[in-house]
Amino acid sequence: MLQKNDIGPQAYRDAMAHFAGHVHVVTTDGSAGRRGATVIAACSVSDTPPTILVCLNRENPKNEPFVKNGRFALNTLASDQEALSVGFSGLAGLPVEERFALGEWDMISTGAPTLKGALAVFDCELIDTKDLATHRVLFGTVTGLRIGDNLRPLIYHDRGYHAL
Repeated sequence: MLQKNDIGPQAYRDAMAHFAGHVHVVTTDGSAGRRGATVIAACSVSDTPPTILVCLNRENPKNEPFVKNGRFALNTLASDQEALSVGFSGLAGLPVEERFALGEWDMISTGAPTLKGALAVFDCELIDTKDLATHRVLFGTVTGLRIGDNLRPLIYHDRGYHAL
């Protein structure tokens, strides 16, 4: 007979630390304000139409501009962009202006800040959201795309940064 074990939040986080993920900075700008955050939980949903999803902590009220602005850009980081990831993670306590000062930004199609030098940029119109537990999943149709140089990606694994 199979038996379920007690899966508490810390045990779950410890197991997820063994899950390697590509590091991204997701950004938005508009009438609700400018915002950026480091994320690992992002992936492709479909290529027809090009659609991605990003998971954000919905318990952080600073993440509301992503929904209110109705647009976001997913900026995929290279191994030499670790400082940018740390700055946008919130751990350093940097205000919005100082976070964005860590990189060089432009715009592609939606008006969301897009990182020059990113491995890839997916500029998206928000088409749907789904709240589940502590997080909000943003679904975006890709309306602008930039493919950067083929550099080594920045990966997060075992609570630390690594290059692939």
